Amino acid sequence: MSEPVLLEKDGRIARIILNRPEVLNAIDDDLPACLAQKVALANADPDIHVIVLSGAGEAFCAGYDLAYYAQAAEGDGRKLTQDMPWDPMKDYAFMARNTEHFMSLWHSHKPVIAQIHGYAVAGGSDIALCCDLIVMAEDAQIGYMPVRVWGCPTTAMWTYRVGPEQAKRMLFTGDKIDGREAMRIGLIHKAVPQENLERETNALAHRISTVPTNQLMMQKMVINQVVESMGLAQTQRLATVFDGITRHSPEGMSFKHRSEAHGWKETVRERDNGTYDWTRNQPINPKD
Repeated sequence: MSEPVLLEKDGRIARIILNRPEVLNAIDDDLPACLAQKVALANADPDIHVIVLSGAGEAFCAGYDLAYYAQAAEGDGRKLTQDMPWDPMKDYAFMARNTEHFMSLWHSHKPVIAQIHGYAVAGGSDIALCCDLIVMAEDAQIGYMPVRVWGCPTTAMWTYRVGPEQAKRMLFTGDKIDGREAMRIGLIHKAVPQENLERETNALAHRISTVPTNQLMMQKMVINQVVESMGLAQTQRLATVFDGITRHSPEGMSFKHRSEAHGWKETVRERDNGTYDWTRNQPINPKD
């Protein structure tokens, strides 16, 4: 079996590729640690000046492989929902470990550019927003739909990148937005037509690669310090605890049970369309 994340060297550019294209590069148990490992290897190479992170196949990353997790049988060690009573610290330890792996992009001494096509949604948006710069196809989609039920973005990067009002708009609705809208609200660096995505990303990477690595490292450290001094670590700790609560709340358990009974795709459709009342465990009457 191929690795879930690949690393290729292109002169001064390291290319890290999420490599589960058959499931739109969805996150399983192995991908986060493998991603962090590839970032570490790129950082250890003195010839590398900049990293480009992309996804194989039709998307950047469609988030956690929730069909893999949500439909796991009772007693399966890969369940994201524990049997009751649940241990919040056991849940926190698992999710915090994944968050730390995603944050390897943020802590990387080499600048990281995310090249987004298709989807960067749910946990995939967590990965993208840990990068330093994002170049996105105009028709690509980014968002965190699980905030509607069964999730809280553990990296908590939304507010730091777009401010409280736009972050609330995204996380109160769970909407997806395209690259044009993402650029308009300041979430990403640039949106370009799909056919120009690789060329524009490479041009930016090559421009950055002409700067000495020590200069790049110092500028990144200074800028990141501003965000970190605003309480990033504490915010992520709270968000990660809340992520576990969302999955074990009455509404979260309702979502889990309905997914088991009716299938993941149908349950997600109800979640994203707002056609099911997770508190009352019943479809929403359009007249309500």
